Amino acid sequence: MKKIVSLTRRAVEDYNMIEDDDKVAVGVSGGKDSLVLLCALAELSRYYPHKFKVIAITLDMGYKADYSKIQELCDNLGVKFAVKYTNIKEIIFDIRKESNPCSLCAKMRRGALNDFAKELGCNKIALGHHNDDVLETFFLSLIHEGRISCFSPVTYLSRADIHQIRPLIYVRERDIKGAVKNHNIPVVKNLCPADGVTQREYMKTLIRNLEKETTPGLRKRLFTAIQKSEIDGWKID
Repeated sequence: MKKIVSLTRRAVEDYNMIEDDDKVAVGVSGGKDSLVLLCALAELSRYYPHKFKVIAITLDMGYKADYSKIQELCDNLGVKFAVKYTNIKEIIFDIRKESNPCSLCAKMRRGALNDFAKELGCNKIALGHHNDDVLETFFLSLIHEGRISCFSPVTYLSRADIHQIRPLIYVRERDIKGAVKNHNIPVVKNLCPADGVTQREYMKTLIRNLEKETTPGLRKRLFTAIQKSEIDGWKID
């Protein structure tokens, strides 16, 4: 976890993600990425020069999962935990019966999460996208959309008047898995029927195979290329 906190701080400083008196909502899905992000930011908030507050927020998609272990984790971290119950699952799968549900679901979740963060007085929302997510998103845009693109480390959403930050962009997924195992972080199983069968999962496998079989060091070079590119928000000042 010490390595993850260090890399998180580096990303926060490189991209000016956090300022004095920020109230940062961590979007906690219950998965490993968001829970490790919560732990890292809670730890960082204890000594970071810019004083900020962390709150954990969760959207229940309609599955009514058991969040008692997450509540216990938040209590141990000294972080407030808030849950908003929604009917997104019903809309996506029961009413609209989407054959490709991920895009609409993501859009609805983003909107609801931003609104919930604002309700709780937060001016920033931290998302658990890690280094592997950056590369997978880059490949998805290149192969499926024919453009050089990726989400930004920091994004201002003018309609919601809130900043999205992604403090885990330097952290590898394997390190997150290690932290979960070593620190007994209570991951809540994703109940979505589309989990694990997405195009993102295919890109994950593609990148892993390319690096393993033909191009050692591919991940590092790809990430460096993204930082040096003209993709919005990635160049370090």
